[in-house]
Amino acid sequence: MTKAQRHKVIYFDSVGGASGDMVLACLVDLGADLRKIRADLKRMVPDHFYLTAKPAREGGFMGTRLKVGISRHGHEHHHPPSLKLRTVPQRLIPSGPDCHGMHHRNLADIEKLIWAGRFSPPTRERAIGVFRRLAQAEAKVHGVSPQKIHFHEVGAMDSIIDIVGACIALEQVGADKIAVGSLPLGCGTISCAHGTLPSPAPATVELLKGFAVEQTGEKFELVTPTGAALLTTWKNLDGIPPGSKIIRAGYGFGNFELAGRPNLLRATLFETAQASAGESCLVLECNIDDMSPELTGYLAGRLMEEGALDAFITPVQMKKNRPGILLTVVCDHAYKAKILDIIFRESTTFGVREHDVRRTTLPRRFETVKTPYGTVRLKTGSWNGKEITRAPEFEDCLKLAKKAKVSLRKIYEAAWAATGNHIRG
Repeated sequence: MTKAQRHKVIYFDSVGGASGDMVLACLVDLGADLRKIRADLKRMVPDHFYLTAKPAREGGFMGTRLKVGISRHGHEHHHPPSLKLRTVPQRLIPSGPDCHGMHHRNLADIEKLIWAGRFSPPTRERAIGVFRRLAQAEAKVHGVSPQKIHFHEVGAMDSIIDIVGACIALEQVGADKIAVGSLPLGCGTISCAHGTLPSPAPATVELLKGFAVEQTGEKFELVTPTGAALLTTWKNLDGIPPGSKIIRAGYGFGNFELAGRPNLLRATLFETAQASAGESCLVLECNIDDMSPELTGYLAGRLMEEGALDAFITPVQMKKNRPGILLTVVCDHAYKAKILDIIFRESTTFGVREHDVRRTTLPRRFETVKTPYGTVRLKTGSWNGKEITRAPEFEDCLKLAKKAKVSLRKIYEAAWAATGNHIRG
């Protein structure tokens, strides 16, 4: 997706918590196809299961409430209230079935299940990413490696259905950018098969480090480890880009009656505005003189993948006559925190400068042309209502060149020939 195309952005905001079933419910309410989600999940789930959605009303809102469970030998099974994922955090315990018939799966077991489901790459990568983040949080809490973690409640099949189902739903909705508002936390204690723990659960606290939260007086586990893992793994945006338009909203209800608020999570779908003349953006830059060129090249590519409008490196002569580089990143203001995080984690800099700028871009359109080697997308830019520049998409040309084992230049020339004119960028 090029920077001039519109992005779909989902903003999750909650007044009454976030769990796996609530995340999936609000995405279904947003328009995800539950029937197709069930069909996709059947490739992964070894047991018969049910996944149903019903309209729900609470606190003056209409939305969707999901029911998830496993049906074995013709009988439906679901966790009783004391064992529901909403009220029980995952725990580190030995592998094997427990007295309630649930299985304890480690990270490798769950990843094998996901691969066996033959999901699309985006869904598979998101789902595995969520479980890896959960494993890392549990490992930090218990002082062991992620590979040694065995999940209890989160390893139960109905919880796996929640997580993978939510990843399928997210792909169906088509949003590639996710923002998350402040999440409400419960108080008191929560009980599980292995004792009494403070609310929120230790794994949830670990997952929510660095994310905005607010304390409430609700004596429930409002944000579960599964809900926290989904939202914090998906989040790649700090706010809604200026000029975005609201498309629709989805409301997902949990299964509890809270004291002072609805047990509700909302997902609002936005479409970003196309790049236009005079748009405001942010420039972040820093000087670096002690970093391998291999790492700086990777950093620039990573920044572009994570939402930068542009990222480039300029050779500079620094203090004490040291040769170095100037890293410059152009981004939307909403991406600032994400870009800063990448720069500080992936580089050796101790500080980043920033300043506001405005940029003017050409209105553009896209078309596809056929070449002897395959199809190539073309981007055409206009000025004052007249088309003035055109360019083949580099990635399309590169892919065809590798497949046909011909030069990249040959693909470019074939794309130009297919246009029937010679407007060039």
